[in-house]
Amino acid sequence: MLLGVFVSVLALTTYAGGSEGNDIAYSAFMDKARAGQVESIEYTNGSAKISGKLKDGGKFTTTGFPEFPQDDLRVLREKDVEVKPKTTSPGFLEAWLPLLLPVFLILGFFVFMQRRASGQMGNIMSIGRSRAKTYNTERPGTTFADVAGYEGVKQEITEVVDFLKYPEKFGQIGARIPKGILLVGPPGTGKTLIARAVAGEAGVPFLSVSGSDFMEMFVGVGASRVRDLFQSARKLGRAIIFIDEIDSIGRKRGAGLGGGHDEREQTLNQMLNEMDGFEATEGIVMMAATNRPDILDPALLRPGRFDRQVVVPPPELSERLAILGVHCKGKRMNPDVDLNVVARGTPGMSGAELSNLVNEAALSAVRNGRPEISMADFEYARDRVLMGQRRESLAMSDAEKELTAYHEAGHAVCAVVLPNADPLHKVTILAHGMALGVTQQLPAEDRHSYNKDYLEDSIVVAMGGRVAEQLVFGVLSTGANNDLVVSTERARKMVREWGMSDRIGPMAWGSQGQVFLGEDLMHTRDYSDETARVIDEEVEQLLRHCERRCQAALTENRNGLNLVARQLLERETIDGAEVRRLVELARTGAVPAEAPESTSVD
Repeated sequence: MLLGVFVSVLALTTYAGGSEGNDIAYSAFMDKARAGQVESIEYTNGSAKISGKLKDGGKFTTTGFPEFPQDDLRVLREKDVEVKPKTTSPGFLEAWLPLLLPVFLILGFFVFMQRRASGQMGNIMSIGRSRAKTYNTERPGTTFADVAGYEGVKQEITEVVDFLKYPEKFGQIGARIPKGILLVGPPGTGKTLIARAVAGEAGVPFLSVSGSDFMEMFVGVGASRVRDLFQSARKLGRAIIFIDEIDSIGRKRGAGLGGGHDEREQTLNQMLNEMDGFEATEGIVMMAATNRPDILDPALLRPGRFDRQVVVPPPELSERLAILGVHCKGKRMNPDVDLNVVARGTPGMSGAELSNLVNEAALSAVRNGRPEISMADFEYARDRVLMGQRRESLAMSDAEKELTAYHEAGHAVCAVVLPNADPLHKVTILAHGMALGVTQQLPAEDRHSYNKDYLEDSIVVAMGGRVAEQLVFGVLSTGANNDLVVSTERARKMVREWGMSDRIGPMAWGSQGQVFLGEDLMHTRDYSDETARVIDEEVEQLLRHCERRCQAALTENRNGLNLVARQLLERETIDGAEVRRLVELARTGAVPAEAPESTSVD
């Protein structure tokens, strides 16, 4: 920058003040002089620039020789031309700039380095400052209108917003607003989105910070940032402090291998002290979000700190429909898209997963060159999310493909004939993810509790593939690995945790906790070896009972099993309605179903 300024000044001093007039050749100038038309000239030594004035009032300029020729000078004297010699001298900048420029560059470099060093020192000195972002009414961003569903959650949060807007309404009746609200729910359910909506609705400053922002390599930084955060909130008067992922600093103290993290515990202690120092008239409310409430320190959850826990569960059917409507705004949708069907087919999905589902459907439409998102795109997106990406390059032999068809047909037939199983949606022998085939069931409605009959039928459906392979081919393959893992885990929970065994009785032993929480480092099993043996026997008996039920169901519907397997070999994918039709058709005996000729698979 300095170099540019100096060059500009030099150019101005060099070229400024130039003479005016027409530029002519030197020979034309001498011709005019011989003709007596020139009145006077001004000759600059060194540059040989000549500027002159004609007798008719005109002006001109030309360039001569470094030394004026004597013959031409004699002609000018004979014609009475006034000659004014001029000697130029370099200006101050022109003379001193080559010497001063390196000095200025060196000085500028030292000034830059000094400012940079002072800035780094300032950063070190301000490392204890809070990194919270402050939002005010001029930056509303998200509001409750952008949060679909969760009416109960929004009602509880609205009470906090109303308290901060109209504290006198609560003070008149003597009500005390909770000092802290903890949003609890699985990942992706919209806890942070709800907090952003509070920032837009509150009409008061909203300080947002992540739990990880308190931790640094320097000792005492976390506690210092907590103090600065609360001091900033007090200066604002009424405000909301939101800490996202509070479990990163709010874990139980004294837990874990080798003792607790001293710096983290000091940060938590400072936060507990700051929350205790609140007065009801201060108008400061704490909000926090976590998906691990079980690992938070009990002192953080007691009344007077986080008084209220607001559960943000996965959305229900109506809420999923509303969330899909929000994410479909601004997208071109084909008239055949029925969001009710999409919502019913996505049980248990969080808001983030539904957003990803809509985006995958849009990508599918673009990939296939369609101008609008169709129902087929939503089907593809749901299969990709639930079952994984289809493996186009996988090539199976005919024998392996036939074995896979009967394996998936066994799952599908069990899902159709059992009274308590979830409705069958589709079955395919196209490889998705790590699976060679997939049988997909979709519940007719959201379930919140499961009875014993439903759980047993789900185990029977899971064993359908393995039993079908053994019934038709007389072999056992590794394809039932995941089915056995799911069945065994579910049976063990039924016996050990849910009290669904008559022999064990109404007793429950939960699964062991994680060692890093410090709860099971020296934990011993809370039941005897004899009880453990009984539990294992009951789990085995339950699995054997479900296996016998599965063998009976597939033996009774052997013709339907063959029909479904043949259709899978021909069409690769069939829906649940077609499977039910084939099973009913086989039961009536209208179409004979042939079993495969081979009885073994290489």
